[in-house]
Amino acid sequence: MDRRQFINKSLVAAGGAFLSASGLPGQIPGAISPTSIANARFPKDFLWGMATASYQVEGAWNEDGKGESIWDRFSHTVGKVRGAATGDVACDQYHLYRQDIALLKRLNQKSYRFSISWPRIQPSGTGAANQKGIDHYSRLVDAVLEAGLRPFCTLYHWDLPQGLEDRGGWPNRDLAGYFAEYAGILAKNLGDRITVWAPFNMPWSFTYLGYGVGVFPPGRSNYGDFLKAMHTVSLAQGEGLRAIKAASSNATVGSAYGMAPAYPKTDSEADRAATARYHAMNNVFFLEAAMNGRYPKAFVGEIPYEAMGYRTGDDKIMKAPLDWVGFHYYTRRIVSDASGASHAGGASFGTEIEGEASGGRDPYTRFHAVMPTEGPLTEAGLEVWPKGIYDLVMQISREYNHPIIEMTESGCSYLDSPFERDGGRVPDVRRVSFFRDELAELARAIADGANVRSFHAWSLIDNFEWADGYSQRYGLIYVDYRDQKRTIKDSGYWYGRVAASNRLDG
Repeated sequence: MDRRQFINKSLVAAGGAFLSASGLPGQIPGAISPTSIANARFPKDFLWGMATASYQVEGAWNEDGKGESIWDRFSHTVGKVRGAATGDVACDQYHLYRQDIALLKRLNQKSYRFSISWPRIQPSGTGAANQKGIDHYSRLVDAVLEAGLRPFCTLYHWDLPQGLEDRGGWPNRDLAGYFAEYAGILAKNLGDRITVWAPFNMPWSFTYLGYGVGVFPPGRSNYGDFLKAMHTVSLAQGEGLRAIKAASSNATVGSAYGMAPAYPKTDSEADRAATARYHAMNNVFFLEAAMNGRYPKAFVGEIPYEAMGYRTGDDKIMKAPLDWVGFHYYTRRIVSDASGASHAGGASFGTEIEGEASGGRDPYTRFHAVMPTEGPLTEAGLEVWPKGIYDLVMQISREYNHPIIEMTESGCSYLDSPFERDGGRVPDVRRVSFFRDELAELARAIADGANVRSFHAWSLIDNFEWADGYSQRYGLIYVDYRDQKRTIKDSGYWYGRVAASNRLDG
């Protein structure tokens, strides 16, 4: 599955950047004016950061008592990942984390968003903690603090213990309790040093891709399982927040949701209603559950509570108001109504599959969402549309009473490699252009009143890119997988200067 297909299915991952043949960005649809870039400023206490995820960078897949994850099982299955790639070694950050943290410090970063591997802590997903796993993350957190960075911890970035999948996976509501136990273990052991926690990374994506269409582990394709998984994750989100706060009085808990601004294809009432359903389902489904203890109006008819496994009192479990709201931005969507289409029980759920328009064929949401190609495309085939971050930040600010916002991810894939004739530089000018334009729009949102506290570039280093294996490079630091050598790209040096100056034209 190529990256364009992947993003259309999941709303995950990357936007890109561009320069026209003449070098004038204003000639390109969606480009930002040089004046806007020159005038962009960020608050003096703004937190510049970078992000990684455990399975994508750590390697050491079976060391120090770690149990098998669903991604271990999936990547070890022939035909599931491009190039037969696995995360067995990845970037070897399990052993090289001090080197990576030193690079963060060198680039003037103030926040490091990382995730913890659940099967390192509880190899089978339940029971006593694996002390070697706790010790590893304790050392990592200490190193982050020693470097002067804020440790920002995501509890779950998709690597579920295989033992819990064997018990039914996320459709089994018992996992909400197991997750709360896991969250409590982490907060008890690390909560004296970590104050910023996100229970889940992109919950819509891992529930839909894993259980709705089966292109991610555990590889199920059952719409009913997807609905049940979503509800279990909503319960786990609430239970996890309370477990963290019970164990750590200094904890603040937020989110790391994947979002994409949605625009109606036409000004018709039907397309506008479909766009609202898209936003409710793909952007704020779990956020609304946490903030208000209810699900948003994502469905054409009534909410399918029975199919989701909803029980009396679940609203009180789901409701756990967040201290801040986090979300990723990569690209936008154009949405149209699909109420008149034939419905096939949710086979596609408002996405494009393998380039064919097949959205809206479930009987619940009935919308059709596509990624447009008006703007330039990255090497991963994703449209660059920097203005989308402004629209999304302002929309969430309006809808949720101007919360503290953490931009938890944004980035792009370009395959630039070291240029030996220039001393091994990685001249990734398109990535610099991508971030410059997007950050100008983020600065505009801040100037217009959005309470944005941080921005985390995806990613610190090139890494295992899920089903795409190692065929895409999102890092601001190049990784040579043959010897794990790290080389800061030109974009990394540029981003480091931005972090030091809080401006884009330095």
